[in-house]
Amino acid sequence: MLYMVIETFDRGADVVYERFREKGRMLPNGVTYVDSWVSEDMSRCYQVMATEKRTLLDAWMSHWDDIVSFHVVPVLPSQDAQKRISGMDQVSTPSGT
Repeated sequence: MLYMVIETFDRGADVVYERFREKGRMLPNGVTYVDSWVSEDMSRCYQVMATEKRTLLDAWMSHWDDIVSFHVVPVLPSQDAQKRISGMDQVSTPSGT
C-alpha cells in the first residue's frame, strides 16, 4: 500500500533536517521511502511511503511527531486508479497524460 505523507514542519525545516542528518530517516523494517518533494517555502514535505502495515508507518512518524505534524492519505498510482474505475486489466492512455 502506498501513502502520501504530508508533513508540516512545526519548528522549521532546519530542525527537521538537523535530525535527519544526525539520525537518518529512522524507518522501521517494512516501510519503504519512495520519493519526496518539499514546498518552495520549506514549510512542508510531501512523501510517498510504501508499507503493508499502517502501524509501521505510525511507528516511523512517532520518531518525528515532536517537530512535524502529519496528514496521511492512502494513494494508488494513476494507472491503477484507471483500471479500478474502468474494471479493465490494462488501460491505454494517450501520451503525456
